[in-house]
Amino acid sequence: MGGVQRQGSIGGSAASRIRVTGGVLLVAHLAFVAWLTLRPLDVPWVMPANLRPFAGIRADLALGWPEAARRIGEGLALLAPLGVLLPLTGGRLDVSPLASLLRTVAAAALLSWGIELLQTGVPGQVVDVDSLFLNTLGVALAHLALVPAGRSWLRRRTTARPPRTPLLPEEPAQGRTPTIPRVGIAPWSDALPPSSP
Repeated sequence: MGGVQRQGSIGGSAASRIRVTGGVLLVAHLAFVAWLTLRPLDVPWVMPANLRPFAGIRADLALGWPEAARRIGEGLALLAPLGVLLPLTGGRLDVSPLASLLRTVAAAALLSWGIELLQTGVPGQVVDVDSLFLNTLGVALAHLALVPAGRSWLRRRTTARPPRTPLLPEEPAQGRTPTIPRVGIAPWSDALPPSSP
């Protein structure tokens, strides 16, 4: 990052480290999600696709609270890390909390919708519109729980420790001050013209 920084960004090398870390974790998480949701499954029978909103959640609740909590929790947790990783890759501190939430949730909803569309061609995977709702809700909850508090902590940290200013290079040594050689002065008596007799 050059000498110019964006308004509200974390300054210096800290911003670069945060963005790189967030980017690496984001790529790793998306690779895990792709492997988990888009790999073919060899199963003898699959449930039909659920295209009715909240029908799958009601079916999970009918199984009892332990099983319902497990299934709903899996839906909430699948994309929840995106609620933190997406803002982390931006590295911005002074941003509207509502705008940040809306951008993050919209990106997560589009990603979840893309996963559901891709699953239509994957053997053994079942399309469930409720997964879209649960994935997006999980991202929103993770964002609200961690991102505003994390940004506030980073803002306090950056204001408490002012950025370092580069030290001016020391001026090179000048050496000894040059001196003007003295010119001999004739005695006063020698300087007067000779008197006439």
